[in-house]
Amino acid sequence: MALPPELGIMGRELLAFAKQASLLHKDVTRPVVPRELKAGDELVVVLHGLFATAGVMRPMRRKLDRHPRLATASMTYPPGPGIEVLAARLGALLDTLPDDIRVHLVGHSAGGVVVRYYAQHVAEPGRIVQTISMASPFAGVRPAGWTRWLSPAATVARDLAPQSVLLRELRLESATSNIPHLSILAENDTVIGAPTSHALVGGDVVLVRDCGHNALLYHPEAMTAVESRLLQALGGA
Repeated sequence: MALPPELGIMGRELLAFAKQASLLHKDVTRPVVPRELKAGDELVVVLHGLFATAGVMRPMRRKLDRHPRLATASMTYPPGPGIEVLAARLGALLDTLPDDIRVHLVGHSAGGVVVRYYAQHVAEPGRIVQTISMASPFAGVRPAGWTRWLSPAATVARDLAPQSVLLRELRLESATSNIPHLSILAENDTVIGAPTSHALVGGDVVLVRDCGHNALLYHPEAMTAVESRLLQALGGA
């Protein structure tokens, strides 16, 4: 007898939690960057969500690194600072790399908000080829229980609240931005809720069925969507 769909979704979320737990200790102390980059190389920077580390992005990096024209980088960030501070940290990482490489940004959950903020507010014009978000709360997420893991001084909770000025401006500006964006969303995302409302206006959308917030990071359909989008950009390079 087939299991109810809800049990399958819950099971995949639990497996995703277990996979993240096994990877949390990796890539924590220093950013992961390619050893050599030259003019025209394609770099994909992948950024994790809150309460995670760069280690959880290893399966994504492993999938992308198999393409000879793609190189990947990642970094770990703490959960407390606001989106602007985290975007500045992303900028500091990219400042250590050659200016004449083509940069693609991919972020899961809050990481997707960080990469888009960096692309629209921090990066030099022409620096970023495109951004991709996975289960990112561009319409805000109600604090509820997840804020209990943050210190009272954490500004990220304010930045990700539904009434956030930062998110409102980000959505408005994205409608006229010349930096392409892909929103990959999980149909059964209980963290951000109403997933399609979090897609950035003016960008493309992929909705993954029967999938939750954390499982989206490892879902074959989501990973293939990221890979396909990057390879399409290579065709236009």
